[in-house]
Amino acid sequence: MIPRRFHPLQTFATPKTIVAQIGPKPRVIADDVWAKLLWAGLNFTADDLPRMGGYGRGVKWRTHYRFELIRAFVITWLFAGLRINEITRLRLGCVRWQHVDVATPKTEQTLHRDAICFLEVPVNKTGRAFTKPVDRLVGEAIAAWEKVRQQQSKLTDSKTGELVDFLFLDEMRRVSLRYLDSSIIPMLCRKAGIPINDVRGRITSHRARSTIASQLFNAKEPMTLFELQEWLGHSSPEATQHYVKTTPTKLAKSYADAGYFARNLRAIEVLIDQESVRNGRAVTEPWKFYDLGHGYCTYDFFDQCPHRMACAKCSFYLPKESTKAQLLEAKANLLRLRHDIPLADAELSAVEDGLAAYEELLSKLADVATPAGPTPRQLCREQLVQLRGGIVTTRTIHR
Repeated sequence: MIPRRFHPLQTFATPKTIVAQIGPKPRVIADDVWAKLLWAGLNFTADDLPRMGGYGRGVKWRTHYRFELIRAFVITWLFAGLRINEITRLRLGCVRWQHVDVATPKTEQTLHRDAICFLEVPVNKTGRAFTKPVDRLVGEAIAAWEKVRQQQSKLTDSKTGELVDFLFLDEMRRVSLRYLDSSIIPMLCRKAGIPINDVRGRITSHRARSTIASQLFNAKEPMTLFELQEWLGHSSPEATQHYVKTTPTKLAKSYADAGYFARNLRAIEVLIDQESVRNGRAVTEPWKFYDLGHGYCTYDFFDQCPHRMACAKCSFYLPKESTKAQLLEAKANLLRLRHDIPLADAELSAVEDGLAAYEELLSKLADVATPAGPTPRQLCREQLVQLRGGIVTTRTIHR
């Protein structure tokens, strides 16, 4: 009997290429465009606002809402990083000021009074009500609206079912969820002299949230992912990751600070005997001396020598205690340079991990030929034979 090979869940499953594109994909507004929107939001006047129908033929034209309400609404959108539903559901008295200096925990820094204010955010789609710090401009704009706002009846909050005093309520009319996208943002774009559409599509209310989150994440002193999670009101850091986008500039700076190239190089000082070069003696005698700390290496192709990090002291080696080395250092025509030497993995480990890695490197190089020919093991044997010969001779003379 032929086994069944048809699996509906596999056959009719959504292709992986499509699944990878499903999910939150915030469209961050470019920094220069966002800066112009901020300027427009801070500087628009009543004459810039969209108008609605008049009461008579060419008589009175008025805006949908009073100017103070619209300004507070716009400033909150530009600075608070809230969803449009959260903005329209803000309560009367949602701003709380910090009127005293506060020392931040575990640091020596002080948060000065009135530098920021706190905004009480109502229950949202992913979590409960929370408090977030926002720029003082938000608090000042809301205070200006609350000053002229008339006493109005409470309305039902669709999320909680309770009767509340909505902040953005004018003549018992709440600000529409579509008002920002349909009227305010086009007005700000005209004021700023920018198109309503950019390379990522139409500028909408929710794009401000991802733009602010991205800028806070890429700031000079950025917020951490978990701090940003609290600020945005997300229930998990996975949700926050969809809203933050690392800018190419920050990525480049982080890459440079990581020192990938420098990490694999070792800068070593090189002494150039200019007199030997000018007189032509560089053909027959050493003229380039690599400073090893305890001595000099006169091998011209030092960067290709496998023993450069663990010198075997072959015939190219010149100890600093020797007379020749002292004469070299006494010359006035020496040119001091620094040469970058690429390091292999074992050499890099010897630099970073210390003595154990260095001993391991020595063991690996024990039977590798030096530029002079003999291996380090053979050089050790020759030095041991010479040492033993010297002891025997000494004992013979002593006798």
